[in-house]
Amino acid sequence: MKRLKSGIKTNAKKKSFLRVAALISGAAILFYACENDIETIKAFSSPEDLPVVTAENFETTSIDSGKVRFFLKAPLLQQFDNGGQSFIEFPKGLLLEKYDNNNHIISSITADYAKQFVKEDKWEAKNNVVAVNAQGDTLKTEYLVWEEKAGKIYSDKFVKIITEDQIITGVGFRSNQNLENWRIMKPKGSIYIKAGNSGAKNQRKEPEDEFKKEHIPTINVQKPINIKNQALHK
Repeated sequence: MKRLKSGIKTNAKKKSFLRVAALISGAAILFYACENDIETIKAFSSPEDLPVVTAENFETTSIDSGKVRFFLKAPLLQQFDNGGQSFIEFPKGLLLEKYDNNNHIISSITADYAKQFVKEDKWEAKNNVVAVNAQGDTLKTEYLVWEEKAGKIYSDKFVKIITEDQIITGVGFRSNQNLENWRIMKPKGSIYIKAGNSGAKNQRKEPEDEFKKEHIPTINVQKPINIKNQALHK
Protein backbone atom coordinates (compact mmCIF):
# COMPACT_ATOMS: atom_id res chain seq x y z
CA MET A 1 0.00 0.00 0.00
CA LYS A 2 2.91 2.36 0.81
CA ARG A 3 4.40 1.84 -2.66
CA LEU A 4 1.01 2.57 -4.28
CA LYS A 5 0.67 5.83 -2.39
CA SER A 6 4.17 6.82 -3.41
CA GLY A 7 3.33 6.13 -7.07
CA ILE A 8 0.18 8.25 -6.84
CA LYS A 9 2.15 11.15 -5.35
CA THR A 10 4.74 10.90 -8.12
CA ASN A 11 2.08 10.98 -10.84
CA ALA A 12 0.41 14.00 -9.18
CA LYS A 13 3.72 15.85 -9.12
CA LYS A 14 4.28 15.07 -12.81
CA LYS A 15 0.81 16.33 -13.73
CA SER A 16 1.33 19.49 -11.71
CA PHE A 17 4.68 20.10 -13.40
CA LEU A 18 3.16 19.60 -16.85
CA ARG A 19 0.38 22.07 -16.06
CA VAL A 20 2.87 24.74 -14.93
CA ALA A 21 5.02 24.13 -18.01
CA ALA A 22 1.96 24.47 -20.25
CA LEU A 23 0.96 27.72 -18.56
CA ILE A 24 4.47 29.14 -18.93
CA SER A 25 4.61 28.14 -22.60
CA GLY A 26 1.18 29.66 -23.25
CA ALA A 27 2.15 32.89 -21.53
CA ALA A 28 5.36 33.08 -23.57
CA ILE A 29 3.46 32.57 -26.83
CA LEU A 30 0.86 35.16 -25.82
CA PHE A 31 3.55 37.69 -24.85
CA TYR A 32 5.40 37.13 -28.13
CA ALA A 33 2.19 37.55 -30.12
CA CYS A 34 1.28 40.73 -28.22
CA GLU A 35 4.79 42.09 -28.74
CA ASN A 36 4.50 41.48 -32.48
CA ASP A 37 1.06 43.14 -32.52
CA ILE A 38 2.45 46.20 -30.72
CA GLU A 39 5.32 46.45 -33.21
CA THR A 40 2.85 46.13 -36.07
CA ILE A 41 0.65 48.86 -34.60
CA LYS A 42 3.68 51.10 -34.14
CA ALA A 43 4.68 50.55 -37.76
CA PHE A 44 1.23 51.45 -39.03
CA SER A 45 0.85 54.45 -36.74
CA SER A 46 4.24 56.02 -37.40
CA PRO A 47 4.10 59.82 -36.91
CA GLU A 48 5.49 60.25 -40.42
CA ASP A 49 2.33 58.64 -41.82
CA LEU A 50 -0.06 60.87 -39.89
CA PRO A 51 -1.18 64.34 -41.07
CA VAL A 52 0.16 67.32 -39.12
CA VAL A 53 -2.88 69.36 -40.14
CA THR A 54 -6.43 68.20 -40.83
CA ALA A 55 -9.32 70.46 -41.82
CA GLU A 56 -12.88 69.64 -42.80
CA ASN A 57 -15.15 71.78 -44.99
CA PHE A 58 -12.11 73.87 -45.83
CA GLU A 59 -12.26 77.17 -47.71
CA THR A 60 -9.48 79.65 -48.38
CA THR A 61 -8.81 82.68 -50.57
CA SER A 62 -5.37 83.65 -51.84
CA ILE A 63 -4.93 87.44 -52.05
CA ASP A 64 -1.99 89.23 -53.66
CA SER A 65 -1.63 93.04 -53.73
CA GLY A 66 -5.23 93.39 -52.63
CA LYS A 67 -6.49 91.19 -55.47
CA VAL A 68 -8.10 87.79 -55.18
CA ARG A 69 -5.96 85.29 -57.08
CA PHE A 70 -7.34 81.90 -56.09
CA PHE A 71 -10.27 80.39 -54.25
CA LEU A 72 -10.02 76.86 -52.89
CA LYS A 73 -12.77 74.71 -51.40
CA ALA A 74 -12.49 71.10 -50.21
CA PRO A 75 -14.44 68.70 -47.98
CA LEU A 76 -11.21 67.45 -46.39
CA LEU A 77 -7.63 68.76 -46.30
CA GLN A 78 -4.68 66.87 -44.83
CA GLN A 79 -1.11 68.19 -44.67
CA PHE A 80 1.84 65.81 -44.31
CA ASP A 81 5.51 66.44 -43.54
CA ASN A 82 7.25 63.22 -44.47
CA GLY A 83 11.03 63.13 -44.44
CA GLY A 84 11.36 66.77 -45.45
CA GLN A 85 8.77 66.43 -48.21
CA SER A 86 5.70 68.49 -47.46
CA PHE A 87 2.48 67.93 -49.35
CA ILE A 88 -1.22 68.62 -48.94
CA GLU A 89 -3.77 65.99 -49.84
CA PHE A 90 -7.42 66.45 -50.77
CA PRO A 91 -8.75 62.86 -50.56
CA LYS A 92 -12.37 63.88 -51.08
CA GLY A 93 -11.77 66.27 -53.96
CA LEU A 94 -11.58 70.02 -54.39
CA LEU A 95 -12.69 73.08 -56.31
CA LEU A 96 -9.96 75.53 -57.36
CA GLU A 97 -10.76 78.82 -59.10
CA LYS A 98 -8.30 81.33 -60.59
CA TYR A 99 -9.20 85.04 -60.85
CA ASP A 100 -7.99 87.94 -62.98
CA ASN A 101 -7.37 91.53 -61.82
CA ASN A 102 -11.05 92.35 -62.29
CA ASN A 103 -12.12 89.55 -59.94
CA HIS A 104 -13.43 87.42 -62.81
CA ILE A 105 -12.94 83.67 -62.89
CA ILE A 106 -10.56 82.84 -65.73
CA SER A 107 -10.18 79.12 -65.01
CA SER A 108 -11.41 76.47 -62.62
CA ILE A 109 -10.63 72.87 -61.80
CA THR A 110 -12.64 70.24 -59.92
CA ALA A 111 -11.50 66.69 -59.16
CA ASP A 112 -12.36 63.78 -56.88
CA TYR A 113 -8.78 63.69 -55.57
CA ALA A 114 -5.86 66.13 -55.57
CA LYS A 115 -2.43 66.63 -54.05
CA GLN A 116 -0.28 69.75 -53.75
CA PHE A 117 3.50 69.44 -53.45
CA VAL A 118 4.39 72.53 -51.44
CA LYS A 119 8.09 73.06 -52.24
CA GLU A 120 7.69 72.21 -55.91
CA ASP A 121 4.60 74.46 -56.39
CA LYS A 122 3.03 71.53 -58.18
CA TRP A 123 -0.51 70.16 -58.15
CA GLU A 124 -1.86 66.78 -59.24
CA ALA A 125 -5.56 66.15 -59.83
CA LYS A 126 -7.02 62.68 -60.39
CA ASN A 127 -10.35 61.02 -61.05
CA ASN A 128 -13.16 62.89 -62.75
CA VAL A 129 -11.08 65.99 -63.41
CA VAL A 130 -12.97 68.87 -65.04
CA ALA A 131 -11.21 72.12 -66.02
CA VAL A 132 -12.92 75.15 -67.57
CA ASN A 133 -11.35 78.32 -69.02
CA ALA A 134 -12.76 81.85 -69.41
CA GLN A 135 -14.13 81.06 -72.89
CA GLY A 136 -16.11 78.12 -71.55
CA ASP A 137 -13.88 75.45 -73.11
CA THR A 138 -14.17 72.37 -70.88
CA LEU A 139 -11.45 69.77 -70.39
CA LYS A 140 -12.34 66.33 -68.99
CA THR A 141 -9.72 63.76 -68.02
CA GLU A 142 -8.67 61.38 -65.24
CA TYR A 143 -5.29 62.97 -64.55
CA LEU A 144 -3.99 66.53 -64.72
CA VAL A 145 -0.82 68.29 -63.52
CA TRP A 146 -0.42 72.01 -62.83
CA GLU A 147 3.09 73.43 -62.35
CA GLU A 148 2.72 76.93 -60.90
CA LYS A 149 6.33 78.07 -61.37
CA ALA A 150 6.42 76.93 -64.99
CA GLY A 151 2.92 78.29 -65.58
CA LYS A 152 1.73 75.18 -67.40
CA ILE A 153 -0.93 72.48 -67.18
CA TYR A 154 -0.58 69.08 -68.81
CA SER A 155 -1.73 65.47 -68.91
CA ASP A 156 -0.50 62.28 -70.54
CA LYS A 157 -3.88 60.54 -70.29
CA PHE A 158 -7.00 60.45 -72.45
CA VAL A 159 -8.68 63.86 -72.64
CA LYS A 160 -11.91 65.28 -73.99
CA ILE A 161 -12.29 68.98 -74.77
CA ILE A 162 -15.71 70.52 -75.30
CA THR A 163 -15.79 73.91 -77.01
CA GLU A 164 -18.71 76.00 -78.22
CA ASP A 165 -18.92 74.16 -81.53
CA GLN A 166 -16.72 71.08 -81.22
CA ILE A 167 -15.85 68.03 -79.11
CA ILE A 168 -12.24 66.86 -79.46
CA THR A 169 -10.71 63.71 -77.97
CA GLY A 170 -7.16 62.46 -77.79
CA VAL A 171 -4.23 61.46 -75.59
CA GLY A 172 -1.95 64.04 -73.97
CA PHE A 173 -2.66 67.69 -73.28
CA ARG A 174 -0.58 70.88 -72.95
CA SER A 175 -1.70 74.37 -71.96
CA ASN A 176 -0.76 77.50 -70.03
CA GLN A 177 -2.18 77.81 -66.52
CA ASN A 178 -5.17 79.81 -67.75
CA LEU A 179 -6.14 76.86 -69.96
CA GLU A 180 -5.60 78.98 -73.07
CA ASN A 181 -3.45 78.14 -76.11
CA TRP A 182 -4.09 74.48 -75.42
CA ARG A 183 -3.33 71.57 -77.69
CA ILE A 184 -3.93 67.83 -77.70
CA MET A 185 -0.74 65.87 -78.33
CA LYS A 186 -2.33 62.87 -80.08
CA PRO A 187 -5.79 63.79 -81.41
CA LYS A 188 -8.17 60.85 -81.87
CA GLY A 189 -11.19 62.53 -83.39
CA SER A 190 -13.58 65.47 -83.30
CA ILE A 191 -17.31 66.06 -83.51
CA TYR A 192 -18.81 69.34 -84.63
CA ILE A 193 -21.76 70.63 -82.65
CA LYS A 194 -24.69 72.12 -84.55
CA ALA A 195 -25.38 75.84 -84.28
CA GLY A 196 -27.90 76.64 -81.59
CA ASN A 197 -26.63 73.86 -79.30
CA SER A 198 -26.26 74.95 -75.72
CA GLY A 199 -22.53 74.38 -76.10
CA ALA A 200 -19.85 74.55 -73.46
CA LYS A 201 -20.48 78.13 -72.42
CA ASN A 202 -23.77 77.22 -70.80
CA GLN A 203 -21.86 74.56 -68.90
CA ARG A 204 -19.41 77.13 -67.56
CA LYS A 205 -20.61 77.04 -63.98
CA GLU A 206 -21.87 73.49 -63.97
CA PRO A 207 -18.82 71.79 -62.36
CA GLU A 208 -18.47 74.48 -59.66
CA ASP A 209 -22.20 74.63 -58.87
CA GLU A 210 -22.54 70.88 -58.57
CA PHE A 211 -19.45 70.66 -56.40
CA LYS A 212 -20.60 73.41 -54.07
CA LYS A 213 -24.11 72.00 -53.67
CA GLU A 214 -23.33 68.31 -53.32
CA HIS A 215 -19.94 68.15 -51.64
CA ILE A 216 -19.62 71.00 -49.17
CA PRO A 217 -22.00 73.00 -46.97
CA THR A 218 -21.58 76.77 -47.10
CA ILE A 219 -19.36 78.12 -44.33
CA ASN A 220 -17.97 81.55 -43.53
CA VAL A 221 -14.21 82.04 -43.61
CA GLN A 222 -12.90 84.28 -40.86
CA LYS A 223 -9.21 84.28 -41.79
CA PRO A 224 -8.36 83.54 -45.43
CA ILE A 225 -5.19 81.50 -45.82
CA ASN A 226 -2.60 82.24 -48.47
CA ILE A 227 -2.40 79.06 -50.53
CA LYS A 228 0.97 79.83 -52.03
CA ASN A 229 2.71 80.51 -48.73
CA GLN A 230 0.88 77.69 -46.94
CA ALA A 231 0.17 79.64 -43.77
CA LEU A 232 -1.62 76.69 -42.22
CA HIS A 233 -1.89 76.35 -38.47
CA LYS A 234 -2.00 73.22 -36.43
